[in-house]
Amino acid sequence: MDMRPLTPREIIAELDKYIVGQAQAKRSVAIALRNRWRRQQVPPELRDEIAPKNIIMIGPTGVGKTEIARRLARLANSPFLKVEATKFTEVGYVGRDVESMIRDLTHLAIDMVKSEEREKVEEKARTLAEDRLLDLLLPRHTVEDDPSQGSTRERFRQMLLEGRLDDRFVELEISVQPQAPMVEALAVTGMDELQGNLQDMLSNIFPGKRKRRQVKVSEARKILAQEEAAKLIDMDKVTELAIARVESTGIIFLDEIDKIASRAAGGSGPDVSREGVQRDLLPIVEGTAVHTKYGIVRTDHVLFIASGAFHISKPSDLLPELQGRFPIRVELDPLTQEDFRRILTEPENALVTQYEALLSTEGIRLIFAPEAISEIAKIAFEVNERMENIGARRLHTVMEKLLEEISFEAPDVAPQEIRVTAAYVQDRLKEIVRDDDLSRFIL
Repeated sequence: MDMRPLTPREIIAELDKYIVGQAQAKRSVAIALRNRWRRQQVPPELRDEIAPKNIIMIGPTGVGKTEIARRLARLANSPFLKVEATKFTEVGYVGRDVESMIRDLTHLAIDMVKSEEREKVEEKARTLAEDRLLDLLLPRHTVEDDPSQGSTRERFRQMLLEGRLDDRFVELEISVQPQAPMVEALAVTGMDELQGNLQDMLSNIFPGKRKRRQVKVSEARKILAQEEAAKLIDMDKVTELAIARVESTGIIFLDEIDKIASRAAGGSGPDVSREGVQRDLLPIVEGTAVHTKYGIVRTDHVLFIASGAFHISKPSDLLPELQGRFPIRVELDPLTQEDFRRILTEPENALVTQYEALLSTEGIRLIFAPEAISEIAKIAFEVNERMENIGARRLHTVMEKLLEEISFEAPDVAPQEIRVTAAYVQDRLKEIVRDDDLSRFIL
C-alpha cells in the first residue's frame, strides 16, 4: 500500500496494455479505484460514510469483463477474489454459504501480507539458515575447543556462499505436520467456517513430529531459510494488516450474476433459490460483519464488481435493494473484426507473442505475416457471428487448430524459420469454416 496511487488516466493506460477496447468500462473501474485512494485522504469522521460505488459490467462472454477486474486488483495490490454467483444457493439448498467468499478473500489477504513480510526478513533468515548449516557442517564446540577453527568456519561460509558445498549431504531434523482426518460438513450457513475450525482443532490434537533426513546442502539452505523466516514473521501483525487490507481495499468479482436474476415475478422452483441467493448476498454487499478464523471482517468498504451477459434476464430483474447497491452500470461492446486483429498482436501477453515464445523453445522461429493475422481475425469473427459468440476465446480455438501441425512436428524439423501466411491460414481452416456442422464441433 506504499505504492504511489495511480491517476485514472494512468490506470487506463495500464489496462490498455492487456485489454483491447472497452474504453467506458475501463473509465468506470479507473474512477472506482481512484475513489478508494481519495476516501483514505478525507477526514476520519467522513471516511466511514463514503461507500464504494459497486459496478455491474454487462456484456457477452469473452469481451474482457474478468480481465479488467483482475488487472485492476493487481494494479492496486489489493486482495482479489473471483467467484461465480451460481456457486451460492439459498440456505437449505446444496451449495456454498455466501459469507465464504469473505473468508476466502481474507485467507488470500493473509497469504499476500505473509509473502510481503517474508520478503522483509528474507536476508536475515538466509543468514540464520547459513549459521545453522555451518553448525551441521562444522559443529561449534570444535571451534570453542580450538580457536584456530574460527578461520576454518569462515572459509566454510565462503565456500557455502559460492555454492561449492551444494552437493554435500547433511542430516537435517525436519518438522512433519501430520495430516488431520478430513471432515466433510453439509453446506449450510457457517459450515465452511466450522469445517475449517475442526481441521485446525484436529491438527492441534495431532502435534507435529520431527523427522531426520539426509538432504543436499542446496536443499537444506532453502528448508532452513523457510523455517527461520517463519519464526521471524509476527503472525498477529500479519492478521491485523490483512484484515485492514480486506476491509479498505478488497475487491470481489461476482461473475454470472445474471444467472441468479429471477426471470419472472413470483413462481417457484429454481427462481426461489435464485432470489434466496440475492437476499443472502444483500447484507454482504450492503456491509456486515463476517466471522472468520482470523477475526471479524467488515464488508462495508469492499468493492464489488458484478458481471453477466444478461441474455435472458436483465439487471432490472435483480432485487431492487441489490440493484441499488450497484449504482454504476457499464455495457461492454461486442468485439469487432478489428478488435480481434488488435488482440492478436497489441497486448503484452498477445496470443501471437505466446505462440512465438512457445515454439522458440523448440528452435522454431515463427513469423506471422500481417495478412495472416487479419485472416485469423476475420475467421474468428465470422465463426462467432454464425454460431455462439464466445468473444476473444474463439481466437484460442482458431489459433490452436491453425498451428496444430507445426506444434506436433516442431521437435522433428527444428531448427528452422516458419512463415505463417494468409494462404496457409486459408488452407488449414477453409474446410472447417465452410462446413457449419464441422465448425460447431472443432471451432
